[in-house]
Amino acid sequence: MDEQAFRQVRSGVLALPCPFARSILQRCAACARADRIQVAERELVGCQERSAQTRCEEFHDRLRHNFSFALGKPRIDGPLPHAQEMRVQCGGLKGLQHTLDGSSEVANVAQLLDTALKRWQDLADLPYSEIVHAAALVYKGRRG
Repeated sequence: MDEQAFRQVRSGVLALPCPFARSILQRCAACARADRIQVAERELVGCQERSAQTRCEEFHDRLRHNFSFALGKPRIDGPLPHAQEMRVQCGGLKGLQHTLDGSSEVANVAQLLDTALKRWQDLADLPYSEIVHAAALVYKGRRG
């Protein structure tokens, strides 16, 4: 299947794409609201709930903005290379988990954000500098 045909099928099949799909597919995080879908020998991740997907999109956007310095970029406007996107997704999720309770295992992204919002009330209020610092401690990426 060529890339254009795949994108058309993907947009028809995946109504709510998961902003943290890469981290879920790499198994550095899991989510109770994630649906895995097979399309043309590829695995996609969608979200079961619009409000959760919207909240994750906002958190992902805030992570990208706050990781820009750590990635050596003045700002992030477009797609990132895979390794840098993994630092944002896996590192950001693990960094938030570490900031909340000292662990780095993200068993449920939706629950992690619920817990964070109970503590800080708004995604804008999360301590992003602590999250980025914790991400450097708990996420090393693949070596080799």
